[in-house]
Amino acid sequence: MAFENPTRERIKEILKSSNTIAVVGLSDKPDRVSYMVSEAMQKKGYRIIPVNPTVQGTILGETCYASLTDIPEPVDIVNVFRRSEQTVPVAEEAAAIKAKVLWLQLGISNDEAARIAADAGLEVIMDRCIKVEDSILLPGGK
Repeated sequence: MAFENPTRERIKEILKSSNTIAVVGLSDKPDRVSYMVSEAMQKKGYRIIPVNPTVQGTILGETCYASLTDIPEPVDIVNVFRRSEQTVPVAEEAAAIKAKVLWLQLGISNDEAARIAADAGLEVIMDRCIKVEDSILLPGGK
C-alpha cells in the first residue's frame, strides 16, 4: 500500500499539540534552508533542538546534539533535513527516543524510514515543509 500523509486537519492538530522539534541536519549557517525554517518555527513559539554531529556548541541559541539519542528531554517532532537515503537511521533513533512524529522535509521521502517509524507508533509526514504547513494551517500561531 502506498504511503499517504495525514490529512491537513490532522497535520494542524499535530502542530498545535507539539512544542519541541528536534531538527536533524540543522545547519549553523544562516543562509541554509534548515536554518531559515528552524528560525521561523522558533519565532512561532516552537522549541528547536539542533541535531548535527559536525557542530559543537549552539545553533539558534540552543545546545546542538550529535544525535537524537543524546537529547536529554522528550521530543514531539523529529524534523529531518537529510537526503532520503540517510533517513532510515534517523527513523530508528526517532523510534528509540519515543518521538511522536517523524517529519521528512520537502523533497525527502523514504518508505523504509516511514515503515520503521510507523511500526514504532510514530506518525509520519514526508515531502512536506513544516514551515509552510504551519504558516498555512496556523497563520496566527498556536
